[in-house]
Amino acid sequence: MEILGFLAVLVIAGAALAISLHLKAKRRAAFQAFALQHGLEYAQGDPFGLLGWPFDLLRRGDGRGIDHVVWGNWRKTAVQAFDYWYYTETTDSKGHRSRSYRRFSCVVIEVPAAFPHLTMAREGVFTRLADHLGMEDIEFESPEFNRRYNVKARDRKFAYVLIDGRMLEWLVGFDQGWAFEVMGNRVLAYGPRVKPSGLLGLIGTAVMFRERIPSVAWSLYPVTGAP
Repeated sequence: MEILGFLAVLVIAGAALAISLHLKAKRRAAFQAFALQHGLEYAQGDPFGLLGWPFDLLRRGDGRGIDHVVWGNWRKTAVQAFDYWYYTETTDSKGHRSRSYRRFSCVVIEVPAAFPHLTMAREGVFTRLADHLGMEDIEFESPEFNRRYNVKARDRKFAYVLIDGRMLEWLVGFDQGWAFEVMGNRVLAYGPRVKPSGLLGLIGTAVMFRERIPSVAWSLYPVTGAP
């Protein structure tokens, strides 16, 4: 009976592995097709060292990784889109360790500026934990915006410059569940993992975000050495 049980476990594990490999191959093929259709480049791994970028999202968890990177020009905008995942490890009372994974779709676009670091995430467990640890949420005049978003920035002035009335109104009206992170000359937009075809919506969101950055923000935080 013990042998039969062991064999059953092997069969189940083998089936799970086969399904996992099939799903990974299917997603890889979908990314390749997406990149080809839109004139973008594709790599299964991380050819740019994206994990080295100092975004808060890319530092979460006990382990993390990036897969399926596509990049190039989309409607005259340089973009990098990719899958990102991280896991947290826990240990139960018997010493058994387990991992809990979270997965995201991400898009990074460049901006001609040198912006301070700012995060704008949907209110949730992580943002409430950060508030509890002393990283206070920056409040705005719109109660609805404050209910939906948790904004953090060491340079509070930048937060109020970036999120002016026009930007705030758009963010409240555009309720797609995406989050944003701004740092230096890059804007990161991300949300729950989507199919490759769904990346168009995320890319479009990042571009619309950039288009709504107030002109005063460009003048107050120019690229170093720019007039």
